[in-house]
Amino acid sequence: MVGWSDLPADLSDSARLERLSRHLPDEAAVVSSDLMRAVQTADAIAGDRTQLAPDRDLREIHFGEWELQAFDGVPDKALLRSFWETPGDICPPGGESWNAFTARVNTAIDRLLKAHPGRDLIVVAHMGTILTQVQRALGISGYDAFAHKIDNLSVTELHCVAGNWDAVSINHCP
Repeated sequence: MVGWSDLPADLSDSARLERLSRHLPDEAAVVSSDLMRAVQTADAIAGDRTQLAPDRDLREIHFGEWELQAFDGVPDKALLRSFWETPGDICPPGGESWNAFTARVNTAIDRLLKAHPGRDLIVVAHMGTILTQVQRALGISGYDAFAHKIDNLSVTELHCVAGNWDAVSINHCP
């Protein structure tokens, strides 16, 4: 489980990065989480687009004591199962619940939308961060959001018009 650990991005597939950059709207602003892997990816795909300052509130979920552990390395299997099977207020020790994480990301996205009305935003973030917004756009539970796969360097296109959300595509790989 990789949450707040500041690990570098694998940017070795330059052809894929170029395809991704060409797929994204030219006039959009690019913003990322403040974690190195997101910042490096944003830098690699930004091209001539405006880059906004990295945003700490777009970080992945905070796994606390579970950070950088495999599932089988977590001693409290019942808590681990509950965290993933009934995402809500259950927290990893020293970490963040799904509900707290979702509220943090929703607040960040709302702030960005308000600061850049009518402008496309390219948000370079993490699987969990993206899933919070998939949950929001589809009006589904956290558990159902977990059913969506989010690959590295994929595009999930969500629209918000007058507070109404729509999922155009999820996990598109250009």
